[in-house]
Amino acid sequence: MKNFILVFIGGGFGSGLRYIISISLSQYAKIFPYSTFLVNAIGCLLIGLIMGYSQKHYSISQNQMLLLTTGFCGGFTTFSAFAKENLKLIEDGEIFNFSIYLLGSIIIGIIAVYIGFQVFNR
Repeated sequence: MKNFILVFIGGGFGSGLRYIISISLSQYAKIFPYSTFLVNAIGCLLIGLIMGYSQKHYSISQNQMLLLTTGFCGGFTTFSAFAKENLKLIEDGEIFNFSIYLLGSIIIGIIAVYIGFQVFNR
């Protein structure tokens, strides 16, 4: 039950922050889903930083890892919105934007996790 509460609290904060960013950037999302792209990239960087810090310093408990990674980062990032927005781009005939969004999200996400991890493990 304790693990559930940690994930629930972290996820709530992550989802809330994602919502604030989404509202803040909604005016720019007419052609390209900037808010989801940004939160997913930031979330990837954060999870890399958390994992790298944890491995290097061994000072993050399993409970803190659960709260921060599964909870906060899991709530902050969003694969379902990413998939929905890709489908909308295809339906709208925005194949170039679809390609940039799809490939850019995957490549930037992996690079962001790597960079975050390497910050503490050089």
